[in-house]
Amino acid sequence: MSSFPELKRIHHVAYRCRDAAETVAWYERVMGMTYTTAFAEDHVPSTGEFDPYMHVFLDCGGSNVLAFFELPNQPEMGKDPNTPAWVQHIAFEIDDVAGLHAAKARLEAEGIAVIGPTYHGVFRSIYFFDPNGHRLELACNIGTAEQDAELRALAPVMLREWSETKRAPRHAAWLHEDPDADRNGPGA
Repeated sequence: MSSFPELKRIHHVAYRCRDAAETVAWYERVMGMTYTTAFAEDHVPSTGEFDPYMHVFLDCGGSNVLAFFELPNQPEMGKDPNTPAWVQHIAFEIDDVAGLHAAKARLEAEGIAVIGPTYHGVFRSIYFFDPNGHRLELACNIGTAEQDAELRALAPVMLREWSETKRAPRHAAWLHEDPDADRNGPGA
């Protein structure tokens, strides 16, 4: 049997939007992305079914592409009622903590509610929603190569323990101990 071809990167990630033009304008203005491509069809190429759509693509840096579908003939978009709003999200990496604080200020100046910065051991992040209700995250790495190596080694152990107990494993407890908590306050 032949092996699976090597994956190079994520070509694009696609989500649904309420209004393609509004979505493109928001991601350009708020997130600094570049609108690159649009596909519009009356029939879905992969299935042949009639379902007119506009498919827009935005360059979000580093050869990463975020895409959206506007589907005017489908029922209004909704969310999985059994999945908490914080679970499904798109996370974008930025350079540093200063950039994270600058992004938070910029988003709040746009009238967008922001949660965080939140400490995750090897990165800090902020959270907010786009005009379609998709949760977005901006994250900056703060971990060391040694911490990353430790987490990689612990990953199979933690998954096995979780699978057996359905309780959060306490390996790498340092992930939950924010060294700046006293200085930055809660949620830092």
